[in-house]
Amino acid sequence: MPISSQTDDLRSAVHYALETTRAVTVCPFHLDILVRVGDDAAENHAFARARKLIKCDGTTWEGEALRKEFERQLGKAADRYCPRCALFGDPYHGSSEHQRN
Repeated sequence: MPISSQTDDLRSAVHYALETTRAVTVCPFHLDILVRVGDDAAENHAFARARKLIKCDGTTWEGEALRKEFERQLGKAADRYCPRCALFGDPYHGSSEHQRN
């Protein structure tokens, strides 16, 4: 089930799996902030999805490489809310400053 050239890049493949299973989301106000939703089932589903991704050469990703990249990306993501939004007010709904812009 090749989806695109992003399956050949481990970082992109893991990000794709995490985002499409909604295990993570990007803050709508700060596009450089990845937020970990905290849904264990979604994270497990993302790992299963990533294991099934087929690279252009017909192979799949090795489990250990996937685990390390999942750990890296999930460890780097903010937990449950965007830290920049939290500085301005309600971390779950954005601030009035964001709504004005």
